[in-house]
Amino acid sequence: MAKKYQLTNEGLEKLHLELDDLRNVKRVEIAEKLKVAIGYWDLSENSEYQSARDEQAAVELRISEIEEILENYEILDTDKKAKKNNVVTIGSKFTLKLGTDKSAPVQEYVLVGSTEADILENRISNESPLGQAVMGKAEGDIVEGVARAGKFSYKLMEIA
Repeated sequence: MAKKYQLTNEGLEKLHLELDDLRNVKRVEIAEKLKVAIGYWDLSENSEYQSARDEQAAVELRISEIEEILENYEILDTDKKAKKNNVVTIGSKFTLKLGTDKSAPVQEYVLVGSTEADILENRISNESPLGQAVMGKAEGDIVEGVARAGKFSYKLMEIA
């Protein structure tokens, strides 16, 4: 049985857009690069040709990955009961205080499925140590867990 990928509606839309771009833009660009590189004749020592082939392989791999996700996904419907009880669920935006003193920094996150996780955008996976620790917590709760860097303890300030 294939793995079910958990997506938000936003994540599903992003995947469709990325797939469309890869199929209709990137493939065409790479085909043009290959055409130019083949014109240099000796393909055995042609770095432009090899670079274009490597790029083509990466694009085709990503297309396959997205197609696999789109064939085996489930939309995450944020639990109405959890929202009513104001606890963190997938799709929740929440703010953590990253320390115990008054001057400790505050950081906002969004809890998403692993397919949509992007630490640079503060979108954390429900499968990550922090994601698992924060799931089901309410405002004011202490979120504790263990990650590769060691133990962590944060205060859940707000759920949006």
